[in-house]
This record gives sequence, structure tokens and C-alpha cells, in this order.
Amino acid sequence: MATAPQMLAVRNPRSGKVDHKIAVSSRAEVAEKAGSLRANQPAWEALGVEGRCGVMARWLGAVKAQAVAIGEADAHDTGGCHTSYLQGFITMGNIGGWLEDAPKAFAALDYDAMSSSMPSVRVQSQLVAYPLTGVISPWNAPLMLALLDAVPALFAGSAVLLKPSEVTPRVIEALFETVRQVPELAGVFDYVTGPGEVGQAVIEEADTICFTGSVPTGRKVAVACAERLIPCNLELGGKDPCIVTASADLERAATAVLRGAVYATGQVCYSVERVYVHRSIHDDFVALLVERAAEVRLNADNPRAGHIGPFTHPPQGAIVARHISDAVRKGAVLRSGGTLEDIDGGLYLRPTILTNVDHTMLIMQDETFGPCLPVMAYDDEDEAVRLANDTQFGLTASVIAGTADEAEAIGRRLNAGGIFLQDTFLTFAKLRTFGTDSFGWSGYGAPRIGPESLRRFLRRKSLLTQTGEVADIRNDHHLGDDK
Repeated sequence: MATAPQMLAVRNPRSGKVDHKIAVSSRAEVAEKAGSLRANQPAWEALGVEGRCGVMARWLGAVKAQAVAIGEADAHDTGGCHTSYLQGFITMGNIGGWLEDAPKAFAALDYDAMSSSMPSVRVQSQLVAYPLTGVISPWNAPLMLALLDAVPALFAGSAVLLKPSEVTPRVIEALFETVRQVPELAGVFDYVTGPGEVGQAVIEEADTICFTGSVPTGRKVAVACAERLIPCNLELGGKDPCIVTASADLERAATAVLRGAVYATGQVCYSVERVYVHRSIHDDFVALLVERAAEVRLNADNPRAGHIGPFTHPPQGAIVARHISDAVRKGAVLRSGGTLEDIDGGLYLRPTILTNVDHTMLIMQDETFGPCLPVMAYDDEDEAVRLANDTQFGLTASVIAGTADEAEAIGRRLNAGGIFLQDTFLTFAKLRTFGTDSFGWSGYGAPRIGPESLRRFLRRKSLLTQTGEVADIRNDHHLGDDK
């Protein structure tokens, strides 16, 4: 008699109530699904990139038909800001972009040439996909961040086993309703559910791993992959700074910083988490920032109308509260917000601005992941750069100055993979074309954005053909004379 699966409660972030449950995938189920995907993968890879594009185009049609429902599920999972409702359409853009980019990416990675060191040898490439890619995705932007890895892996010819966060499983269920409409895709794309030990089981089955999440968990993933000698790509946290120079337009700077810090409740890895403002404009900037922050509304009454939603995961709210409390205890001045609010079961925080902060405070060192803006004054450019670079992280950074040239000069001195000049939150501008590396603790492995990110799922084989005469060891005069 089969044992009933363990069930896991799923909380609604807006009501605080449990309104969904998921079955925890057993170790045997993970192995079974991995084995099935692995068995189907050779035929998937044999389709070639053009054949896979044909299948993925059909999937795009299925997603298009369900785009609104997918967005509703994402909003249910996360608590819903307007971006959540667009996730079905963002998924369409992801798939559609790779339909255009994948053939070109394969062509760019291919080669067929004569060797420069041995001119009679022809060297040809063969791109071989990892049979099974494991994707472990987080609770913030649960669909987008899962597919940022899964979609290119599928285009590369790999099968994919996804383990979404147990906090936000509804949108993945909605997505796989579309996957099952395309049998060829369903044979190489599946998912398992449950807590961290299910992710560990995926690592034990896969040939390469893509993980998005916290630094502590990322370390564990890296160790587990190292023990199996399989590659991993890690997209981890950030503590992203923004420098505002004395010459900056205050209206522009305040508008950009506020959006960069509180968008999606600050639950974005490249949110602005530290602000450094030249002392000569510090007070005026803070006053304007406080004024603007007062106009930001919670979306408790209408998830489509407000600016800040509830915390998706209550423990994150507790982390944010601890950072605020630590800062105030060490001398920070709270200028707005700062208090968690329970509204009809949802946990909210209004834009929280702090001044008189320093680098002894958690809110200036550890990832906060909430709508907080700690603002610190600096006296000269060298100090601003030193403070911005005083971190273990290096995901993105922003500079807002009087001119683009001034901003660029400072940006080139900052240690981060993406530098936003004259604005914040510009990551989406490089999704289709440009890949970047994460610095420090913010990530490990090849870029996950842009056509070059396809390389993460491929191994390159070289076929070397001797077109001339075979060398005869008896005629090799470099061996010397042993007499």
C-alpha cells in the first residue's frame, strides 16, 4: 500500500491564511522524474536548435493563451504588485526572445577551421548539452527567476528539473498546465515540490545546477555540487549602493532612488539598499525623499493600485525589522516608516528612510530585502567609492550625477556586475543582449543573461581531423641520440 505524501501548507501573503497545500516530493519521486527526463533528453537534443525552436514556439502559444491566469497565480503567490500580473507576458517575452537568439547563439559558439599551430589539422566543434539541468528557484519573482535559467537550458538541448520555492508554488502549477499541452516539452521539463531537502535531492540527480537565493544556502549548494564534481551557477544576494553626487539633479535622484529601493516591496536582488549622498546636498535630498515617500501607497486595499505589497514571506519581514531596530539602537534616525503593519493578515512596511547611519549597522552590511533607504553623507568622490565598495556583495550599483560623463567615471570605479548610470533598476535593459558577471558574494559562474548564457548548459567538444600525412616517429629528429 502506497504511503500518502507529506503535505505542506502554503500561506496567502495578503490574508495570512493557509489557502493552499503542496505534496512534498519524496526522494524516490525526484529520482524517478530525473530518470524519465534523462531518458527523453537525447531525442530532445537530436531535434537540433531549429527543431527545438519549433516546439518552443508552440509552447509560446500555450503560454499566450494562459498569460492572464499565470499572472493571477503569480500575484496570489507573492501578494501582488502590478508586475506580478504581467508575469505571463514577461514569460512570453523570455521564450520569444530565445526563439530569435538561440540559433544565433549556437552559430556564434560553433567553429570549423584549420589549426593555426598544425595547419594540416581541421578543427570542428560539437556542442553537447548537459543531459539534466537542475533549477532551484526562490520565492521572490518565482516565475521569472525560475525561467531565467530553465528556458535557455531547454533551448540548449538539456532536460530541466525545477524545484520552486515551497513559499510560492501556485504560479509553477499554472505554468505547467501550459507545458503539458506540448508533449515533446513535457517529456523534458518537469518539477518537484517541497522544502530544502527536495532541492538537495535534485542536486544529487542533476548534471549541472542553477540556484537563485541567499548566500548561506548558496554556499551549501556549491559544496554539494563540488562533492559531486558538477558545475553550478549561483545568483545570490546584493547590498547595492547608489551614489548621488553634489551636481546631481535632486528631483531625478530622489525619484530614481525611491523606485529602486521600494519597487516590489524591495524584495529584488538588485534593489537599492544603501544611498551615499554628497554632504552639500544631503539634507535637501533627504527632505525631498521623505516628501516623495509619503506619496507611496500600500496596496492592501487593491493589489493593482498600490505601490508596495505585503512581504511575500513573513520571516523576511522579521529580518527587515531586526535591521531597522539595530540601526536605531546604534544611533540612526528614522525619518519615515519603520514599523511593520499587519493589515487583514498581510505584513506591510511603508518606505523606511534612515539617516545618521554607518557601516557598523546591519542595514548597511547585510542584505535587507525590504523597502528601506539608509542614507549616508560623504565628503568627496574617493570616500563615496570606498563606502560603496565596502561590501562583500557586488551585484549592481548606481550613480546619479550632474552629467553622464561624471557618473560613468565614478561607475567605472565600483565593484559590481551591473552599473546603472543616471538611474537605478536598469537590469531589464540588458536581458536580451548583454551578460554581466556578479562580483563578490553576489554570484558564481557564467552570466545568466544574454545569448552567451546559453553556454552554461553546453559542453564543447572538438573534432580534430588530420588532412595531411601522419607523423612517423621514426623520422622525428627531435628525440635525440641515445648513443
